[in-house]
Amino acid sequence: MKKSNKIMKKNNPVKAYKNIEFLISPQARTVRILSEFLEPLSRFQREGIQDTIVIFGSARILPRKNAKKRLEDIQKLLFKTRYKSKKLKQKLEEAKIDFEISRYYDDALRLSSLLTKWSRSLDKDSHLVICSGGGPGIMEAANKGAIKAGGKSIGLNISLPHEQGQNPYISKNLGFEFHYFFMRKLWFVDLAKAMIMFPGGFGTMDELWEVLTLIQTKKVIKPLPIILYGSDYWKQVINFPAMVKHHTISINDLKL
Repeated sequence: MKKSNKIMKKNNPVKAYKNIEFLISPQARTVRILSEFLEPLSRFQREGIQDTIVIFGSARILPRKNAKKRLEDIQKLLFKTRYKSKKLKQKLEEAKIDFEISRYYDDALRLSSLLTKWSRSLDKDSHLVICSGGGPGIMEAANKGAIKAGGKSIGLNISLPHEQGQNPYISKNLGFEFHYFFMRKLWFVDLAKAMIMFPGGFGTMDELWEVLTLIQTKKVIKPLPIILYGSDYWKQVINFPAMVKHHTISINDLKL
């Protein structure tokens, strides 16, 4: 009987919650979605995170010093090269644009640092913690500013075909890796007390339009200021007055 019991124990089927093949299958999608809600929730509660200031922006914006060095390197190469190729001239123009927009990296770093210091000076049990998408560019600057100021820093990263990687300025236990964009967005909005949108591309626009829609349609009813940082950029890429003119939004929507 003892030998028989041992054989039966060895041949026991794997429990469903330990069955990796099942957990990554289409049938277990709801389990994975719930995991991306419950696992971050448990960590936020454990770390005492209640309120955040979310900073969005492009992953492609370089630190000022890096952009300056790249520009200077190309300028030196052009000076040394007799034959000024069209490709090299194009690289020079691109480097100039990258250097110009790189000021937003330094701005994001400084703003994040100032907000963190201000929050830590408040007489509260919980602080407003800086939260970003966890990647490079503006996201890195936001996390770096918070850490340099002695605060915590959250990174809500997302798995992409071309991995953006997690920046090194995220607090221990506060770096997350999401598969589902909508679950990541839920955590951006749920804890946020303000959102600051630095210049960005499709990802930043996606996040901006979604939160504006949620507030406009009263799906989010808490006070949630949305700040577009960098008037020069935003006025070029989005024509809000034209949307009012064509009656696709109301004049009151501009207050959002």
